[in-house]
Amino acid sequence: MITDTPEAWDVVESKERFRGHIIRVVTDTVKMPREEVADRDYVVHPGSVAVLALDEQDRVLMIRQYRHPTRRLMWELPAGIRDVEGESLVSGAARELAEEAGYRAATWHTLVDLHSSPGMSDERIRVFLARELSKIPDEENGFVHRHEEIDMPVEWVPLADAVEKALMGMIHNSPAVAGILAAYAASVEGFALLRPADAPEE
Repeated sequence: MITDTPEAWDVVESKERFRGHIIRVVTDTVKMPREEVADRDYVVHPGSVAVLALDEQDRVLMIRQYRHPTRRLMWELPAGIRDVEGESLVSGAARELAEEAGYRAATWHTLVDLHSSPGMSDERIRVFLARELSKIPDEENGFVHRHEEIDMPVEWVPLADAVEKALMGMIHNSPAVAGILAAYAASVEGFALLRPADAPEE
């Protein structure tokens, strides 16, 4: 059966190399097969959520944000870090959709789960599908945009066009690419095969 399964190899030693506001970098000395050991450096990350918001015309809500490590303005889905203690994943996703794009959704499903870069980070990302969208009136949305989120445009992209842009190398953000392709695939079955919004992470 093709499914990722939990497994943890023995860690002989673990050293923290860096601690920042959000992430840590650690080196684990891991016991490998045949009694060998090897050091593995990786980023410890709290995890993220992202939202593929799809309107009644099958258009994807996308935002553009500056990403300093890549030195690019990148087209992305509304997304954010899991940084509110006790908040469910879908509640966090709804908060990000409201804060970054000014929309709410009546229907939510789990679209796809992914590890952003499993060879170098433990970050987990859950991408939700949000539908039955409505604009939040400005007077109800008191979120103040700062830093990279200032002047962040919102664009509606037809789902088929978004797929083409992802495949042509015009969209690079990993949860955006995964979410766009997953939504396109799921639309074939009318989204009937998607997991509920509160599905456990495997």
